[in-house]
Amino acid sequence: MKGVRPEIARLEQNGITAVAFSRLDDPSVIPFWFGEGDIVTPDFIRDAAKNALDNGETFYVHTRGIKSLRSAIKTYLDDLYSIELDPDRVSIPGSAMLGVTIAAQMALNKGDDALVVSPHWPNIETTYRITGANVNTVRQRETSTGWELSADEIIAAVTPKTRSLFVNSPCNPTGWVMSRTDQQVLLDFCRESNILLIADEVYHRHIFGKNVAPSFLEIAKPDDPLVVVNGFSKAWAMTGWRVGWVVTPISQANHWAIMSECFNTGATVFAQHACIAALEQGEEFVQSLKTQYEQGAAIVIDAFKHHPRIQLAPPRGAFYAFPKITNIDSSLDFAKQLLSAEDVGVAPGYTFGPGNDRHIRICFAQSHERLELGLARILNFIERDDNERRVS
Repeated sequence: MKGVRPEIARLEQNGITAVAFSRLDDPSVIPFWFGEGDIVTPDFIRDAAKNALDNGETFYVHTRGIKSLRSAIKTYLDDLYSIELDPDRVSIPGSAMLGVTIAAQMALNKGDDALVVSPHWPNIETTYRITGANVNTVRQRETSTGWELSADEIIAAVTPKTRSLFVNSPCNPTGWVMSRTDQQVLLDFCRESNILLIADEVYHRHIFGKNVAPSFLEIAKPDDPLVVVNGFSKAWAMTGWRVGWVVTPISQANHWAIMSECFNTGATVFAQHACIAALEQGEEFVQSLKTQYEQGAAIVIDAFKHHPRIQLAPPRGAFYAFPKITNIDSSLDFAKQLLSAEDVGVAPGYTFGPGNDRHIRICFAQSHERLELGLARILNFIERDDNERRVS
């Protein structure tokens, strides 16, 4: 491919969009494929964006985010985790995914190794590969009570060339939640080894039975090699707004301003004002989503628990189920056939890393009525497949 680096030329479309793009805007499809629900961003957040536009907030701003939003994020995190965060560690470069991208670009050279805790969202691996790094994975273990992985198991997968490590907790797609003890062990190791730990905490409010998941921010020193990525998409139903934040080592503040200017010139200004409203007025809404998603998890577990071809390690957080469907050879074929036959969109498991080609990911953030209908269609599809196998 002329004019394109080999690292870019080798990239392939991830399996989620490979299934979804064919019928992305089809209203007849029940869309379990993307990580979002069907609730519109609430009025008070949208009104804040409208007011900002009416007030002429359409100009360039600081590439690390407007001061009032950085202050609001600091206050939110301080109150949530009982910490005292230096506001100069907070940057709003654009989307949370852009935060991951910049962190990876800052940490890695061509030929370095990067380690990803897996199953993982496919764009993380792509982002690491774009740097020219070699990507290794360490896979969580399925158990009857949920997915498991210890800090020692992660550390055992580190190589002498590892320069960055990615952890997502609560995890997309498995619902795994890393314990405080394991976070401390892993952070201590990264500090001693000078490995940049990128901690994706975008599902921080979606942990079942608790108000908030354990965060590396609660135990980190101001200049640890740690970038904590978070954002507004999940907890406040703002997926289309594309605003996230990062908390970085204090020494990196100026470099985040430089990198943000190169990548995005900063997040959209009127959307940043909406994010302030989300933080300052949105707790009741956050709690309502938490309740809906926890009930959604229970609906999925109940629907699948007795089916002989479905094995589900129950999620402890986020809003996904990652069941294994026995007797299938290709999760991509399964997802495409399900979409054609039942108008239900799921994400094929292969795209979440090695060892997952008999899995599918189901986002249960939809309304409970749509969720139950979609699950019934999935079960119908599997039953028909069983009947066809018996006949043949």
